[in-house]
Amino acid sequence: MTIVRHFSAILAATAVLLAAPPPVRAQPPDAGVKAAPTATCDRSHFRVLVDVGHTNDAGGALSSHGVFEYAFNFRLAAQIEQSLIDAGFDKAMLMVTTQRPNTGLFQRVAVVNTFKPDLLLSIHHDAVPDRFIEHWEYEGKKYEYCDRFHGHSIFVSRDNRDYGGSLLFAQLLGRCLKERGLQYTPHYTEKFMGSRRRILVDAQAGVYRYDQLILLRHTQVPAVLLEAGSIANRDEELALASPERQAAITAAATEAVEAFCTARATHSTVVAVSRH
Repeated sequence: MTIVRHFSAILAATAVLLAAPPPVRAQPPDAGVKAAPTATCDRSHFRVLVDVGHTNDAGGALSSHGVFEYAFNFRLAAQIEQSLIDAGFDKAMLMVTTQRPNTGLFQRVAVVNTFKPDLLLSIHHDAVPDRFIEHWEYEGKKYEYCDRFHGHSIFVSRDNRDYGGSLLFAQLLGRCLKERGLQYTPHYTEKFMGSRRRILVDAQAGVYRYDQLILLRHTQVPAVLLEAGSIANRDEELALASPERQAAITAAATEAVEAFCTARATHSTVVAVSRH
């Protein structure tokens, strides 16, 4: 079963106006100078689906302090959803799936393709390959950890129906995270990652290709997966649990959605003008 939660908020809009160079002297409106198209991000109608990675019963990776990934995913996804609503994206929604993989993955795809949002953002937190796992004891209990890797990563699929849109949003998100001092992890390009090795398509924004990932590949809308950081890393797990890090990621995601919405509106306006 998949639950999509919807909230309402106030309408907000932004406009971009491309101004023509100032003439030497005033000219009448019909002097042959065409006004540039105006692009507006209609936040009240732009639909963003924020997917909570994994489920309550299949919690994903286990953190260095014994907390399942799903708890991190749900908390961050809910904050991003609320931030979008507060920014005027009142059709932002949270997608929570209860079915276990792989049934749950295809169910998510079906929900997305039926609902047809303007953007899908899936929230996850990273682990490490088993070969790098070490063991430690915390408060009398034994846990697994790996402090070798840290940082976020962003994934898109070239097989997505709107790969161009997926890549654009991924790049915007990566740059917004970078502007807040957050770094992506480069280790997915290394040979030691084996089958988990990925192609880095934007070295500035930290965007990788993960073509085979079901949710990214089979959805028919721009789709991006964010691994917010490594919860196997003991220090980074604590940072990811802090209000400061969550606020930074949330703000970056919201800003990226705003920029993506405006870019899509600009493109639609230009296309509409070119047809006339």
